[in-house]
Amino acid sequence: MKKVRIRFASVLFVCLASTTAFAQLSSAKIDLVMQNALQKFKVAGASIAVVKDGKIIHSKGYGISSIETKKPVDEYTNFQIASNTKAFTTAALSILEDQGKIKWTDKVKDYLPEFKMYNDYVTENFNIQDLLTHRSGLGLGVGDLMFFPDGSNFTVTDVMKSFQHFKPVSAFRTQFDYDNLLYIVAGEVIAKVSGMSYEQFVQQRIIAPLQMNHTFVGPLLKDKTNLAVPHSSVSGTIKTINSYDIGIGSAAGGIYSNVADMSKWMITRLNKGQYGDDLKSSLFSLKNHDEMWRIHTVMPADPNPRYNSHFNGYGLGWGISDAKGNLKVEHTGGLPGMLSIVTLFPDLNLGIVVLTNTENGGAGLFMAVSNTIADSYLGLDDFGWTDKMAEWMSQDKNTSDDVTINTWKKVTAAKNTKVNNEDFIGIYEDSWFGKAEVFVKNKQLWIKCLRSPKLNGPLAFYDTNTFAVKWEYQAMNCDAFVTFSVDEKGKGQSIKMKGISPNIDFSFDFQDLDFKRVEK
Repeated sequence: MKKVRIRFASVLFVCLASTTAFAQLSSAKIDLVMQNALQKFKVAGASIAVVKDGKIIHSKGYGISSIETKKPVDEYTNFQIASNTKAFTTAALSILEDQGKIKWTDKVKDYLPEFKMYNDYVTENFNIQDLLTHRSGLGLGVGDLMFFPDGSNFTVTDVMKSFQHFKPVSAFRTQFDYDNLLYIVAGEVIAKVSGMSYEQFVQQRIIAPLQMNHTFVGPLLKDKTNLAVPHSSVSGTIKTINSYDIGIGSAAGGIYSNVADMSKWMITRLNKGQYGDDLKSSLFSLKNHDEMWRIHTVMPADPNPRYNSHFNGYGLGWGISDAKGNLKVEHTGGLPGMLSIVTLFPDLNLGIVVLTNTENGGAGLFMAVSNTIADSYLGLDDFGWTDKMAEWMSQDKNTSDDVTINTWKKVTAAKNTKVNNEDFIGIYEDSWFGKAEVFVKNKQLWIKCLRSPKLNGPLAFYDTNTFAVKWEYQAMNCDAFVTFSVDEKGKGQSIKMKGISPNIDFSFDFQDLDFKRVEK
């Protein structure tokens, strides 16, 4: 699952704050902002909570949980919060560190001997904090195909052994590249040290003490009567899609929660780990609060003059930056049809959480609404975030759609090209992803990935030895190019893949695959 990034192609984003600030938004005005955003971004349902000075000042649901049942969203409607789970994972490790059961600098291999990175030096020196800071040297979203899409049969042991097969894109601890697999390993460290599963530890040691009574980790969710259904608006109309089974990825993005419970989480975080009516209980120490909110991996600061930012980076499960001289702690999350954002301004004692149930539009909604509310507390003018975000997303989508449409136009134009299917039929194997079979089905060349059954589909001729595959899995836009390398007789020997859409989610890391023929 992803930390959501919104890309605006060919947009020069320069905005200056006006001298006239607009007032902090009342609940009634937040209602208007949310209702407008729901319509503009074509989102089925969403919920939002705002906390200020230790109190919940707004907590409400909007729209519907499902376009089929029409059940309204309320403040207790559960959504998958996806990568906002990562902050719970780092909090769990903080608890274990406070207990003296781990040290942040402990080597991962000392707890998990199966863990092996791409070279011996990195394996020997990879510590627990390296699991959490996206500075491994490996590329963006590396290995996410092991659990994206859902339904694969990879295990945590497979994950721990996979890293040795990836090629680094930067030197160890020098560059930020977001990953999910290493958080899965972090979850396994928690299980190993605590003697209980990751899910049980977080449920018992974090969620229960904070009385987040409707929040559950992965398989511990049993009551689904008030669970939002994921939707997609990529096709232009809103439709339901299948709920995503996180499987082995609980520690990277497995929590189900709602804005009522997330308010308790935000208040605890703003109180530096203290909770309860008298704030005499501590979830973790002040030392580890500071450690989680300290920049470990430096990134370029936002050049946008509106916020006059000076620094930017990643802590432990949180993005750390500043806005108008105020510390900003934030994270986003995304799974198919489920997108979320948590934004904290500790200097203002302010927290905002937005949960949505619609792919594509949900990201625009949570960004526009969060920014609008935050701006009102930062003393900035009303920038019109909803309209501007909708316009930028439309431009970006149109650019991406043009690439995809032209690809399939070329495929259609080449549909009568004769292909010797026998040249490509066979079993191919990748060192970490396993085998893929190329075969003929109904006179059409076809490919299926044996360990990830949702990744199967027909191969349509594109150019030379390159085909385009339209996967049977269509919950997200992840169709791909499949290129064969052939021998002197034209017989396929290896396969490389690449996503077709420029906006393909980075968890579909087809570019990291390198299949070699192993059987005819």
